[in-house]
Amino acid sequence: MAKARVQFICQNCGAAHQRWAGKCDSCGEWNTLVEEGTSGGIGSGPGALKSARKGRPVTLTSLDGDIEDAPRIVSGIGELDRATGGGFVRGSALLIGGDPGIGKSTLLTQAAAALASRGHRVVYVSGEEAVAQIRLRAQRLGVASSPVELAAETNVEDILATIADGKRPDLVIIDSIQTLWTDLADSAPGTVTQVRASSQAMIRYAKSTGAAVVLVGHVTKEGQIAGPRVVEHMVDGVLYFEGEGGHHFRILRTVKNRFGPTDEIGVFEMSDKGLREVANPSELFLGERHAKAPGAAVFAAIEGTRPVLVEIQALVAASTLGTPRRAVVGWDSSRLSMILAVLEAHCGVRFGQHDVYLNVAGGYRISEPAADLAVASALVSSLTGLALPADCVYFGEISLSGAVRPVAHAQQRLKEAEKLGFGRAVLPAGSGDIAGGIGAGSFQPTALADLVARIAGSRRSRAEETD
Repeated sequence: MAKARVQFICQNCGAAHQRWAGKCDSCGEWNTLVEEGTSGGIGSGPGALKSARKGRPVTLTSLDGDIEDAPRIVSGIGELDRATGGGFVRGSALLIGGDPGIGKSTLLTQAAAALASRGHRVVYVSGEEAVAQIRLRAQRLGVASSPVELAAETNVEDILATIADGKRPDLVIIDSIQTLWTDLADSAPGTVTQVRASSQAMIRYAKSTGAAVVLVGHVTKEGQIAGPRVVEHMVDGVLYFEGEGGHHFRILRTVKNRFGPTDEIGVFEMSDKGLREVANPSELFLGERHAKAPGAAVFAAIEGTRPVLVEIQALVAASTLGTPRRAVVGWDSSRLSMILAVLEAHCGVRFGQHDVYLNVAGGYRISEPAADLAVASALVSSLTGLALPADCVYFGEISLSGAVRPVAHAQQRLKEAEKLGFGRAVLPAGSGDIAGGIGAGSFQPTALADLVARIAGSRRSRAEETD
């Protein structure tokens, strides 16, 4: 009998190695290679079976044809439906990741209860908690009377046999994918082989039956879903549940969605009664704003189709260190370094002897470059000690030459700001027709130096008024 081939699989990235090594050549992590056989999981598959079956031809079609909308299951939780693109798609697999204790199980329990109350069959399978623990959470959330079917099981074959009994479920929730194991793989639960094989089995069930499957995944210290990245490619959608421990709100962010937009967010507020929807996130992020403090600028952001106003806070303080500190929370640190370089090179604003701290209020995370103008304004405001106008919003991208570039959805940003009582805006020139309303009091600099001069000029204006 031929000897089974052995490979060493990296538990961080899923790369296969022929021999053990202390460091993975693919991702650079140390002590992550684990010996695994190839009789199941990685290295196995149809090619490993000595079969004489010939391939059968499939029907080819054209690009032109009838298009049907994806059938969806609306949960009734508006922010969750927004993040998923309108509800759970039948026959799809969704992966939800987040830090431990962030509220993933709470959100899915509420969603399961809402769908079950509408007459859908929902199966909640937990591999981390006992049924009694799930019942305690349901009682705390006030949804214990919902007809959700519970199970505490980790074997994939047993789970599939259980949910195949009776009516086909509309939604199956697996909490979490790292706890599942299948008889087809020889490794321990949580390894790359088991995670991949278990995910394949659940996704195959979803595609063949039309049931929507939600997989919960743990995240690594870098904030990415643990296990091989191929799992994210296998599923139809990936959502991250974000939030800071010191804040009471949570953000459900879509990073992949084959049936909807990939940049939507859902905002929730955590309380002792569970997660509550936040219909207007701008009021939440600006609720504790100190309007007269220097170093604070309000940024009009766009998340998917929704405009969100958030405060950007900057603190520039004299440094006693040879290399001043640069600390960022909620934004890209490389982007901050670029803005500081542009301010020094093209505007004559010196930060070489100052520590710079930047924070996005409320633990919100910004990824779009339209925040450049708000960040630059907050930095100059903190350095000069001059508070920016309280009724002004900022958005615009800054190039390395110091020019201010237009960004998309200017009208939506201005409309949201006007709705919340803002009367002025600083935005790039060429942002389209912004006449009337808040656009009448807007300032449109073509270069960053114009904005710096305007902020510095407010000091002279105040001095003249004092005299």
